[in-house]
Amino acid sequence: MDPGGGACGDWAVTGAGLLVAHGRRLRCALGRGGIRADKREGDGATPAGIFGLRRVLWRPDRGPPPVTPLPTAAVAPEDGWCDDPGHPDYNRPVLLPHPAGHERMWRDDALYDLVVVVGHNDAPVVPGAGSAIFVHVAREGYAPTEGCVALAAADLRWLLARTPIGARLCVSPS
Repeated sequence: MDPGGGACGDWAVTGAGLLVAHGRRLRCALGRGGIRADKREGDGATPAGIFGLRRVLWRPDRGPPPVTPLPTAAVAPEDGWCDDPGHPDYNRPVLLPHPAGHERMWRDDALYDLVVVVGHNDAPVVPGAGSAIFVHVAREGYAPTEGCVALAAADLRWLLARTPIGARLCVSPS
């Protein structure tokens, strides 16, 4: 693992629940299924690998837009993300209501108040290889995620302000 960037990525995540970037170690939550190289839909695992950071989504009624050079977009109550491997919209943003299985991006809790869309299984999308892999706000006590990486909201905002265009997330079990 290269915690300073380089070959591994700008954000280096380890199975120990740490994200290392810009000289800091930040506590993070990972998927309840651990870290897996063979990520499958519904396994609860965080995928291992190196992934681009595509864009940042934020909920405008719960805070200001993030300071970041990455592309940003405000979410709205009708925003969702398709997680049905049998649907052509799989692992893509959708408008609700949507006929296939999906996640609602406008949540009652704070988890998706700030979301970094990770470039996992998106070029091309492979049905069943995992969807909706994000870096988002952590639950109380850093409870495990369904496969995402989660940080304290303040840590995520700090990180985004220091992250350049073209940054990558590296997830390694060690």
